[in-house]
Amino acid sequence: MRATDPEAVLAVDLGTTSTKAVVFAPDGTVLGEGDAGYPLAEPEPGAAVQDPELVWEAVGDAVAAAVAAGPDLAAVSFSGAMHGLLGVDADGEPVGPLLTWADSRAAAVAARWRAGRSDVDALALARRTGTPVHSMSPLVKLAWLRGARPSLHAAVARWGGVKEFVLGRAVGRRVTDASCASGTGLRDLASRTWDDEALALAGIGPGALDELVETTDVVGPLTDRVADAWGVARGLPVVAGAGDGPLANLGLGAVRPGVLACSIGTSGALRLAVDRPGADPHGRLFCYELTRQRWVVGGAITNGGVVLDWAAEAFGADPATLLDEAADVPAGADGLLAVPHLLAERAPRWDGALGGAFLGLRRDHRRGHLTRALLEGVCLQLRLVLEAMRAAGTTVDEVRATGGFARSAFWRGLLADVLGVPVGYPEGHQGSAWGAALLGQQAVGLLDPGAEALADAADRVVIPTTAAPTAAAAVYAARLGLVERVHDELGEIVAALRG
Repeated sequence: MRATDPEAVLAVDLGTTSTKAVVFAPDGTVLGEGDAGYPLAEPEPGAAVQDPELVWEAVGDAVAAAVAAGPDLAAVSFSGAMHGLLGVDADGEPVGPLLTWADSRAAAVAARWRAGRSDVDALALARRTGTPVHSMSPLVKLAWLRGARPSLHAAVARWGGVKEFVLGRAVGRRVTDASCASGTGLRDLASRTWDDEALALAGIGPGALDELVETTDVVGPLTDRVADAWGVARGLPVVAGAGDGPLANLGLGAVRPGVLACSIGTSGALRLAVDRPGADPHGRLFCYELTRQRWVVGGAITNGGVVLDWAAEAFGADPATLLDEAADVPAGADGLLAVPHLLAERAPRWDGALGGAFLGLRRDHRRGHLTRALLEGVCLQLRLVLEAMRAAGTTVDEVRATGGFARSAFWRGLLADVLGVPVGYPEGHQGSAWGAALLGQQAVGLLDPGAEALADAADRVVIPTTAAPTAAAAVYAARLGLVERVHDELGEIVAALRG
């Protein structure tokens, strides 16, 4: 396809540490791309915040690089990291920093609610909203801010996340799409409206939240000022788009029954598409919206690639070297078990209280053993999520995976062994960005409306590589019960250490 084809769609993927902008032809061919990063600051224990102005600048830089070849665009569509919280004033300008999903300062509030030490029924709340009670949740963050930062809480006119902020600046209109809204803990799954109890707990009214729109709604044209700054045509239609997790399923082609999507980037997740919303009765899984006809159920883990990054810093070696050393260590790391909860962990327990640990450490263990045990721990946490999904009645016929981890053949094989099922990998795939582009195509009439058209388009994703489980899978199946026991038995010790 020519770079000037008018059916190209620009997808902007607002991630945790960078924004990616990709121009896609209708068949998924990449016509241009750009990437710009921003720091994740930790000004106090538990904080994980960003300067929204730096995010905005990165969006402009990434888009300018992606459209440098001058493609004739039909639309721009957005993907956004979920669970962030940012307050703005009446003019839409930021009040304080963006609290990302990784900000854990609200952990005590979540723990109090989950332990029943308040009037909040955390399980009922999770069942209604599809968002487990955890420090990642914007609802819990708002309740924490209400008590810990009352002046900031009171100064805010509107609350949203990173995508709401960027869309507001891009089109001059404050909206929140149904997908990102479904991950706030503030929206009722069944009624698709804001939940009254959640609003009361957050200390806000519905007027403090943005206008709800569908993920395929065109929410306006880019303002002339933004279009000129980004180097695109004035009047370009802007599609609301969705959360990055549900869009990763769409981008992987994992929207048919039984096709499980796995992602490991900074964090990780398992997600399965379903045709109607439904919450896990035990509160172990989330349920987020993609479109009116497709939802995703699953669980997210906090500690994914961030664990390897930490190991590289702590052990004084680059990640590639550590991966090579880990690959030379046998499955099970010669009796070493790691609990890689460097940040407050999420699924399937959502308590976030258990910290990291090495168990069975001996004098003959070396750096490769520690690295392998950490990565095995990441994959075992995903296996716990998979078992929770199976216990909830879901059927998994196929697993497709994406994320930065997939560049390592060792890690790809390790994931298949730990999950105990074959895992397929697309080649050179853009994940959430391609999902956003597909929503954009549907929004402007390049795809027929409805879930089946999206599924048919997603079916074009090719899976050329599959990692199958080896004999090592038996080692990890035996480890799973030990990991469950560690979670049960070390919690009180860790709490005493932190106390």
